[in-house]
Amino acid sequence: MTAVTITKLCEHPEFSEKAALWFHEKWGIPLEAYRESIRQCTGRKTGIPQWYLVLDEDLNIIAGAGMIDNDFHDRKDLSPNLCALFVEKEHRKRGIAKHILDFARKDAGRIGFEKLYLITDHTDFYERCGWEFLTMVREENGAFARMYAVSTLS
Repeated sequence: MTAVTITKLCEHPEFSEKAALWFHEKWGIPLEAYRESIRQCTGRKTGIPQWYLVLDEDLNIIAGAGMIDNDFHDRKDLSPNLCALFVEKEHRKRGIAKHILDFARKDAGRIGFEKLYLITDHTDFYERCGWEFLTMVREENGAFARMYAVSTLS
């Protein structure tokens, strides 16, 4: 596994615009939505949203994820949600995504949440990382997605 250092945007707002642009490029969610969520995150150590980056030695973003209230689905009671996990292709298969997942899980626990949720179709990967299928949820576009959960207490 590659040694990974997570940068929390709440502690490093200087990366906010770079992060908003990067997440927008990866996921196609409007840039302003990322800017607003990241703005809410910066300057506070706890609460939702939270955003995480992995930077290379040149301070380029090679991976990232967020923790938000709801990832565009109908189960508002299942919160917070891990979202936007992405690792640049040339950095995959090195344990970076798992490291981000573990970090976000522990961070959610520090904030006071007992569980962390996500929606995904990458079921094998998340199950290998300790996440368990919970239920099907309806996304805002009407499609159904698989909801997974993990305890933040372990």
